[in-house]
Amino acid sequence: MAENDVMLALGNSPSRKEILVHWEPENEVFWNKYGKRIANQNLYTSTWALVLSFVVWTLWATIAAKLNAVGFHFSDEQIFTLAALPGLVGATGRLFYTYLPGLLGGKTSTLITTALLLLPVIGLGNALQDTTTSYDTFVLLVAFIGIAGANFSASMANIGFFFPKANKGLALGINAGVGNLGVSLIYLTAPLLLGWDLSDLFGPGLATADGSTLYLQNVCYFWAIPTVITLALIWLFMDNLPLPKQSPKSILSIFSNKHTWLMCWIYTCGFGSFIGFSAALGLLVAKEFPEVSFSMAAFLGPFIGASVRPLGGWLADKMNCGSRVTLLSLFIMLGASFAVLFGIQSHNFIIFFGSFLLLFLTTGFVNGASFRMIPYIFNNPFHSSLVTGFTAAIAAYGAFLIPKIFGWSYASFQSVTPAFYILIAFTVSTILITWYFYDRKSSGIKC
Repeated sequence: MAENDVMLALGNSPSRKEILVHWEPENEVFWNKYGKRIANQNLYTSTWALVLSFVVWTLWATIAAKLNAVGFHFSDEQIFTLAALPGLVGATGRLFYTYLPGLLGGKTSTLITTALLLLPVIGLGNALQDTTTSYDTFVLLVAFIGIAGANFSASMANIGFFFPKANKGLALGINAGVGNLGVSLIYLTAPLLLGWDLSDLFGPGLATADGSTLYLQNVCYFWAIPTVITLALIWLFMDNLPLPKQSPKSILSIFSNKHTWLMCWIYTCGFGSFIGFSAALGLLVAKEFPEVSFSMAAFLGPFIGASVRPLGGWLADKMNCGSRVTLLSLFIMLGASFAVLFGIQSHNFIIFFGSFLLLFLTTGFVNGASFRMIPYIFNNPFHSSLVTGFTAAIAAYGAFLIPKIFGWSYASFQSVTPAFYILIAFTVSTILITWYFYDRKSSGIKC
């Protein structure tokens, strides 16, 4: 519909429902008069809901190491299996959650997926107060927590429809980057909640061997409160856009497109590294630098990586569709990986941790910029949305694979060095893919 026709159809005082029916963000007059305000309301609400999802997805990592200290009796293998489950379930769930906004609408899907967070959070809070709770019960509850990680794909598949192409990079960067801050937020708050006596609200704590008391359930119950508040915000400020219905053939067509798989590879190098290192860094420090007290610094890496993601999206809006920002960031990531390995081999924690913070920084730029590339590669907005969600699903397996690679390396070679060689080789391959298919002048991608 022509620009003037849209405004005539809306009249002088259109309702919110009428605006949504005629949603055309590429229409500059429509966008400035009606679209921007509604789009931003959806973005800010969706972003906060995503923060909570990342909090819930990673909260188990802050609890698992404390279980045996308060009277549970699980083997190391059982503990590590529980630690890997949220990543595995979350990544797999993303494959399905990508389609929820198209089936249910963005508001409805966000409302349902956020409400589901309450079930494992409250269930785990109950289970953690009883040291006779079985391992199988924890398997079910911790696996259920994994669905929180699936929310990312639904959220990202939805929010891009609200914004014009020129603003998608920043919008997706804000939604994903601030959402990723949930990882940092749970690492920052968990040490405080574990020692905070809230027994009048959440029940008594459990004693440790050294005579102190830990309140494991606090980490779960506390986050149930903002989740309930967020449900009200979603109801008030989010919308269901009338998205075009696509045939199954159209949906499946993304899998026959080579760029779907190439973008999965690139984004896995970014987000897979971000979420995988977030899950494994504490374990790596404990193994390589046992003399270092790390609990209060664990939030720094995820905080940096998540904070710069919107900047990566913004730079991608300004520079070469995002391929140049992605490529330069990957080169820095490669150098940081070598520096981390040098810090481990020389047993220098300052070099190790400083290089790891740089590594997290580069993942943020890669994540923001690579997502910006997708709308240029896939001109169909619906296909672009599906590919965004699908790449997010594949990359999330990093939360499962990186800790497993570290564990395999230690078990097979008594050293983490082979694991870093694998990750370095993966980064090199991603650099080559980004340059050859997207950044060189003859790549065929039109910015």
